[in-house]
Amino acid sequence: MTYRLLALNIDGTLLKANARIARQTKDAIDYVKQKGVYVTLATSRPFPSAKKVAKSLKLSNYLITNDGAFVASSNKEPLFVRAIPTEIAIQLSDFLEQYECHIRVLYEDHAIGNRVRQKSNLIAKMTVGVGDPLYYPISFVDSVSEQMLKDASPPPKVQVQFFNDFEELKAIQQIKKQVKGIHVMETGAGRYDFVHAEASKARGLIELGRHLGIEPSEMVAIGAYDNDVEMVSQAGLGVAMGNATPAVKDAADWLTRSNEQNGVSYMIREVFRKQLRVQL
Repeated sequence: MTYRLLALNIDGTLLKANARIARQTKDAIDYVKQKGVYVTLATSRPFPSAKKVAKSLKLSNYLITNDGAFVASSNKEPLFVRAIPTEIAIQLSDFLEQYECHIRVLYEDHAIGNRVRQKSNLIAKMTVGVGDPLYYPISFVDSVSEQMLKDASPPPKVQVQFFNDFEELKAIQQIKKQVKGIHVMETGAGRYDFVHAEASKARGLIELGRHLGIEPSEMVAIGAYDNDVEMVSQAGLGVAMGNATPAVKDAADWLTRSNEQNGVSYMIREVFRKQLRVQL
């Protein structure tokens, strides 16, 4: 089989625990690009963060960001968007503001978050969206839902960090029952991401393939976390990192080494070394 597209998750896949990309990984991506393979990133991160990683890899291609809700090569001209409708995002924020939690609403060029009135305020700000202040302007407001009423812009993603297990359970049950049209993803201890019900990395990859004239059977997708399962399942070759969750490993066709063991570069050399150069 000749593979024409390679989709890479960022966290837990490209990045090591120190948030760096190994030289071997960069060299392997250069190697597969020279074979004419289209390389993209498929990440839960917002576009500006993904773009920063892409730049370090010398990629100027379309990127699948915000769990597939925003596919673009430029912030201004997206190929595919599935943002949460404003009225639904406001309803979601209204529910969340009834509980002790930190809310973050992500747009493509800025974010808004609520001011958390407790001693762990600094910790709360750092827990949701670690590192994003470096590239992403964030405004902290008293009421996220009121601010969204003023802005009236549909966000690609909403994040929340709960501080109380009982409130977390109650809030998520209420949201799943009453807020329609969104996909709820648990991403860590007390942490959830919300995107449009039709947004996923898999859907974003399908839309990108359609634009490029590449079939899913001609794609290789590498992932590590549960939000990668559908993408890994639908690709012609689905690859799980050695550090991937059990669900990703079950869905994958191929298991590579962990991110600490340069699993991406190992997979690329093994899978693509005999493949001749392809033309897009």
